[in-house]
Amino acid sequence: MSEEKKALLIVNPKSGKNRTRANPMSVVDRLSSAGYVFTVRNTTGPGNATEIVKECGPEHDIIVCCGGDGTLNEVINGVMKLDKRIKVGYIPMGSTNDLANTMGIPSDLDKAANLICEGRTNGYDIGMFNNKFYTYIASFGTGVDMSYTTPQVLKNLFGHGGYMFNSFVLKLGHNIRNIKPIHARFEYDGGVIDDHFFLGAVSNSTSVAGIFKFDEDDVKLDDGVFEVLLVRKIKSVADAFAMLGKIARRDYDGDTLIYLKTKSAKFTFDEPVPWTLDGEFGGKVQDVHIDILPKALEIFSTENKMFLGDVAQPTFVREEKEKKRRFFRRDKVEEAPVEVPFDELEKTVVVDEETVEETQQEEKTKRKCFIRKEKDTEEESEATEESAENDNPAQSEKEE
Repeated sequence: MSEEKKALLIVNPKSGKNRTRANPMSVVDRLSSAGYVFTVRNTTGPGNATEIVKECGPEHDIIVCCGGDGTLNEVINGVMKLDKRIKVGYIPMGSTNDLANTMGIPSDLDKAANLICEGRTNGYDIGMFNNKFYTYIASFGTGVDMSYTTPQVLKNLFGHGGYMFNSFVLKLGHNIRNIKPIHARFEYDGGVIDDHFFLGAVSNSTSVAGIFKFDEDDVKLDDGVFEVLLVRKIKSVADAFAMLGKIARRDYDGDTLIYLKTKSAKFTFDEPVPWTLDGEFGGKVQDVHIDILPKALEIFSTENKMFLGDVAQPTFVREEKEKKRRFFRRDKVEEAPVEVPFDELEKTVVVDEETVEETQQEEKTKRKCFIRKEKDTEEESEATEESAENDNPAQSEKEE
């Protein structure tokens, strides 16, 4: 008799639209037929999924999250704090389901459950935001709060449309008119950008809020690097909509819209700035350290091009792409000032003046030599002509 497999099903009863909210008991029925014995726990509020995992997770073989990306974030935060890495299944029931879309996890409940029953998992990179974990997006700036500030009634009634209505109809115009860009020093692998930003995002996904979509051929979920998007130089609502068009076209000009890859990121702000982690409020933070934990989690998902698996992507391909991006990107690299004593600085100035005077004198000498050479050449030419006339007097007389 095969050993009994234990599964913990964590359900967020408020996730998803009212008219399409699924009954998680059908998930229990489907996975029970595959030999799993279930424990079902409903979340009661923010952060509760993490506590459930810490309390009940060690006794189970798999943990299945039935909710949205925010609930999955809480589940993964719990799993990452356990002594053993338990495999995670995801039944997407949220309003946007960015991560599920990227991984190819079906939004249909039965199909998502079947995927878990098939048993295939992929290693997935997890982000470390100071002392917190996140799955696919950490962001700051204008509009990134649209997920956790959208009323639950809008989410339940309209799903992703609720986010869009809240962000672009109710808030975008107000935000652009009233919110100033945020000054930050951003340090990444091989560079520093010190500037004012309207938006910053460090992600491991092809889709952000269902609005920003990166190139699926350029993003891998297990390659050990983040994709970073930075937006600057927006002065009006028209600029904001034009920027959305640029993002949709992936028109990363390196000036107003910056796109790069890095294994780690550090942001230093003048004062604490609100951050969003996987669509939920991540707190106000002044100093942010973000690191990637390669393949830190095993998640049930399809075999698709978003995962490298055991096949490493050729490094030279990534290096060449980044070289092209850096060519078009005008980073403001901040260099440490060189402190020179005043007396040394004075000597340097004197030396520079002498050098300039010597250079000018050399130029004058060169010009004199050039003029003298030209004069000598002319005299030689005249002498040659005169000599030729003396050698052929008949020809001279004929010409006269």
